[in-house]
Amino acid sequence: MKRIFLTILALTAVQAVFSQRTHRVVEQLPNFDKQPVHWGYFLGFNSYDFVFSYNETPPGGDDVLVDPEIGFNVGLVGNLRLNDYFDLRLEPGLYYTKRTLNYQNPILVGDDAIRETNSTYIHVPLLLKASAKRWGNVKPYIVGGLSTSLNLGSKEKSADDNSSGVFRMKKNTYYYEVGFGIDFYTPTFKFSPSIRGVFAMSDELLDDIDPNSPWTSNINYIQTRGVFINFTFE
Repeated sequence: MKRIFLTILALTAVQAVFSQRTHRVVEQLPNFDKQPVHWGYFLGFNSYDFVFSYNETPPGGDDVLVDPEIGFNVGLVGNLRLNDYFDLRLEPGLYYTKRTLNYQNPILVGDDAIRETNSTYIHVPLLLKASAKRWGNVKPYIVGGLSTSLNLGSKEKSADDNSSGVFRMKKNTYYYEVGFGIDFYTPTFKFSPSIRGVFAMSDELLDDIDPNSPWTSNINYIQTRGVFINFTFE
């Protein structure tokens, strides 16, 4: 998915730049970026993964293998203009995702070796957008910042744990994010495809009640990493 998106984005940008170099271009929405504040929304896809740190390195190198699935995103955009090249953006959204954990511990067999995490995140990033100079109706940019999320499917308050088939996670997580995209100006709105890497800075694991649990005793911490592909309309 990431390769396809990057290929499409690169080809679209090259075609747009070539077209504007070879044809006389009328700038669409010439004063759009001069607004002090403007709003928008986004739709997109996500792929969440986990990074594991172990107390003791398993013989095979990994005690848990993660099978991520493609999820989807929807949210709002608030943009505060700082100057011609920098904007501060708040992009709260709802992110749905699923990950399947496959335990390699030989004492776990059948259903005990598989745990599914279905997560619905309320994800709130505060981002700094740094844009290049607009070229006709195209303007590339990079973006980065900090974010937090509330995992509505964390099961943090559950009295059950993995011994009952329940994989628990902490509800709140903190991240840093980096990415890039391209603004395309149309006669009526600005369209911006982008790709962003998201990296957790906090531990998300809740240990099982049993300190010798085969599911959590050898895990030091787990942290989310993910890729967001968003299509923004402003």
